[in-house]
Amino acid sequence: MPYGLPIKYALAMKVWVKFLIGSLLGVLLGRFLPPENQTIVQALTWFEGLAINIGRYTLMPVLVFSLVIAVYELRQDSRFWPLVFQSFLLILGSTAFVISAGILAVLFFPPARIPILIEEQVAAVSLNTAENITELFPANMFSALTGDGVYLFPAYVFAFFLGIGLSYDRNYTKPIITLIDSFSRVFYHVVAFFSEILGLIIIALSAYWAIRFYEVFRADVFQDLIFLLGIFCLLFGLGILPLFLYFFKPRSNPWAVVYGSLGPALAGFFSGDINFTLPVLIRHLKENFGIRRRANAVTISLFATFSRAGSAMVAAVAFIVIIKSYSSLGISWADILSIGIRALLISFLLARHPGDGAYTALAVLCMGYGRGFEAGYLILKPLAFYLIAVGTFLDVIITSFSVYSLARLNGFQEDKSLWHFI
Repeated sequence: MPYGLPIKYALAMKVWVKFLIGSLLGVLLGRFLPPENQTIVQALTWFEGLAINIGRYTLMPVLVFSLVIAVYELRQDSRFWPLVFQSFLLILGSTAFVISAGILAVLFFPPARIPILIEEQVAAVSLNTAENITELFPANMFSALTGDGVYLFPAYVFAFFLGIGLSYDRNYTKPIITLIDSFSRVFYHVVAFFSEILGLIIIALSAYWAIRFYEVFRADVFQDLIFLLGIFCLLFGLGILPLFLYFFKPRSNPWAVVYGSLGPALAGFFSGDINFTLPVLIRHLKENFGIRRRANAVTISLFATFSRAGSAMVAAVAFIVIIKSYSSLGISWADILSIGIRALLISFLLARHPGDGAYTALAVLCMGYGRGFEAGYLILKPLAFYLIAVGTFLDVIITSFSVYSLARLNGFQEDKSLWHFI
């Protein structure tokens, strides 16, 4: 066989297949690596940080330039604010539904109590909401583009105002519109290149994930919670949520949408980072589902910033388990309602936490609830990576289905054949 054929076949392979193969190789590698070897663990920790940076590398330019053009084009057609309004309605409704479903699942199928073993000092955890709002309007507008790739909301605000400014006078703005449009398309192709190589990078992420998972699973402490969240994640994300697509007109095949979302879902699960996954998701939404840029850029920015329903649901479920592990008095329906509402509010405030949303939400729930539960989140610290993985997986699936539904509802989507899916 010519030496070039394996490379040719690899390049032609579906993106989700590359991710799946990379994930399986990483999980197998993690199974046989010695977790007690600190040199190996430190190396994998370093590789994880490098991999996350590579995944985030192209996100800022492609989203900013695409969002500028999307805001401009939608405003030209007077369709920007209706799309934003629909997005927020869907964010609110989906978040409330997912959190409620998760809470009902943990109440009807309660996991075993978790031993209370807290040896670490409680650290203050805050969402820094006031600071986050202040950063939306820095003293220098251009400094919104010079962030570290973690908190992207200020860049979205910059893109929004620039998109509005392009409507000033076409005689003056046409050259700028053409330039920004070109940048958007160029960086999209850069994103496409990086999404092709992430199949290799995900090996390191899944190997490090697997080492931690095998250690936690062998401890025989968190198994019930692991099974509950894992089964719920698969049934809800790949079974129940797709059925809601039947309510959108024109109707579509929900399982085709599931198939087209597998790549981003795998990337989200093993990275645990929504910003790492967004470039992959942008490409899949465009090339698998035929979603036009104007709808893709606006809705994905809104959902990535405000729709962290999966992470909030995982936090609510984990917190209820913590309460039942601490106390034998049970939990009242008033407390359950309070936890659900708090989780709902927290889900809108996780924009600064793309890589630790579920565990941060859990910590904020514990510290805000009080009554001696301030340190409760520490008993689940060994399982934090798993909580984050499940939460991010659902965040990505919900974002994919929601962006697709809104685009289809508003006529910004064109059906593609399964054979042309990447």
